[in-house]
Amino acid sequence: MNRTRTFFLMVLLTILFVVIGGAVGGREGAVTAFLFAAAMNFFSYWFSDKIILKRYAASQVGPEDQSRLYGIVAELARKAGLPMPKVFLIPERNPNAFATGRNPEHAAVAATEGILEILDDDELSGVMAHELAHVKHRDILTGTIAATFAGAIAMLGQFARFGVGSRDRRSNPLGTLLIVIGAPLGAMLIRMAVSRVREYAADEGGAEISGKPLALANALGKLHRGVQAFPLTRGNPAHSHMFIMNPFFGGLQRLFSTHPPTEERIMRLRLIAGKEDRFL
Repeated sequence: MNRTRTFFLMVLLTILFVVIGGAVGGREGAVTAFLFAAAMNFFSYWFSDKIILKRYAASQVGPEDQSRLYGIVAELARKAGLPMPKVFLIPERNPNAFATGRNPEHAAVAATEGILEILDDDELSGVMAHELAHVKHRDILTGTIAATFAGAIAMLGQFARFGVGSRDRRSNPLGTLLIVIGAPLGAMLIRMAVSRVREYAADEGGAEISGKPLALANALGKLHRGVQAFPLTRGNPAHSHMFIMNPFFGGLQRLFSTHPPTEERIMRLRLIAGKEDRFL
């Protein structure tokens, strides 16, 4: 179901891009906007691990550190059949974690000091399994493709704003308004919907990898309260989709959030646990 929803949303983004591209600048304008957005997002995708880890002052931990975090990730990677990712610790009280890297062979997972303080081993295992599910599903690539289309649509909106495009469109103020404001807003909402669907899928994948859906559900409850108590202040809100829990609070949380409602995620994990219990 999550794959189907992701596919449907990506098709919507593609259709929106084709329609707006044709209305603004025809094939040439659409291709120009797409290539420019693709170049920017490709750089971010290819170097995502270095960029994001440096931004949050993450330090790598290895087997020689006898780290609780490293041991849990190593066991989960073995269970998931994934190459061992690099493991990083972030000096931040906000309890959170994320995965990055362009593919499973170049992946990294990171957790904050705050998350290690409030979660037990089972809960931390559920969280890190969620991050490994993102790696396994190649969600960073999916997110980059969605960002490329959304960025290209926003760029086409700017073209229209400055009068680039057909004379017929310029004589239609309502159509111009829809292209300048409506299309970029719609693309952004679709991109955020893609992110929310991938979070649900990572919850399910994390429950499967760890075998502890209830532990992950308990962890999400703790993280939800923890990020409210210690919101991230020195980060970039554009990175919120990478974290297991949105570290930045405020705003229109449901419509413009990169994450599903925590209570909905917890309910789905409890349903997964109930189904597993029936087969025991």
